[in-house]
Amino acid sequence: MSTLLVASTGGHLAQLHALWPRIRNHADERVLWVTFNQPQSRSLLQNQQVEYLRYVPPRGAREIALNAARARQILAEFKPSRVISTGSGIALAVMPVARLHGIPCHYIESVARSTGPSMTGKVLRAVPGVRTYCQYPSWASESWPYIGSIFDDFAASTPIRDARPLRVLVTLGTIPYQFDRLVNRLHAIVPESAVVTWQLGASYRPGLRAHRNLSYADLAYECRQADVIVAHAGAGSALMALQQGKAPVLVPRLKERGEHVDDHQRMVADHLADRDLAVVVDADELTGDHLGWAAQQRVSRTTHRPEIRL
Repeated sequence: MSTLLVASTGGHLAQLHALWPRIRNHADERVLWVTFNQPQSRSLLQNQQVEYLRYVPPRGAREIALNAARARQILAEFKPSRVISTGSGIALAVMPVARLHGIPCHYIESVARSTGPSMTGKVLRAVPGVRTYCQYPSWASESWPYIGSIFDDFAASTPIRDARPLRVLVTLGTIPYQFDRLVNRLHAIVPESAVVTWQLGASYRPGLRAHRNLSYADLAYECRQADVIVAHAGAGSALMALQQGKAPVLVPRLKERGEHVDDHQRMVADHLADRDLAVVVDADELTGDHLGWAAQQRVSRTTHRPEIRL
């Protein structure tokens, strides 16, 4: 048995990495990860066998087509028994090719999609032989069976906070869209006494002593050290905060402000708010009170992690 694990970097890779230990019958398999060559993947998968494909931006049809040729080579060399993916564009390069070779494919829709499948999911659902799954019972169906959620691992726990100066981590992911509204708002409300670490991606500002990107290990370290994590509401950023025991302040990017291609970050944020695992606020409405609330919260791991059967 051998498995090809396919995911774009960011939240998609973070989800697949978190879900993989729960997937049945994988202990003795050969495993090959297929993703993009970025700090997150190099750090998170440093002890794994990895093949890197060309980065696929949102709606990157050209890059998907170019990656499909390399996908054929990887499939011929590795000969996987199955392909599992959490998306997004990279799955469109690999899974249709895998199905042409008769390889079973399993697509798990992102936890960012709480009301229905993404465009990637809709396309792959139409590919004969690709089995699709969702992480929300509210829209599950025969075509999209519910297999549990990565957020099932977490529960709100007893608040803790001492009197030292506030330590804040701001993390905006790596997507190629600026989020200057949030950066400007934080400049206005973060106390001068606070110690702030900035990971700003496309909103990088040289004069701010900020990081454009951080490796998975470095970002995890900064999450552990922070009292407050302020993040765009990407699934990967939210998952990282929860894994380090913190309830983040999530600020969704908005399509109408040119901050993302759609408003799926609102879905992630609202779902975590319903679970009392995050505070959610628009960038223009963020205040010090939101930071204070988050500084008083902690998250614990649940003891039951249901097995996923594909």
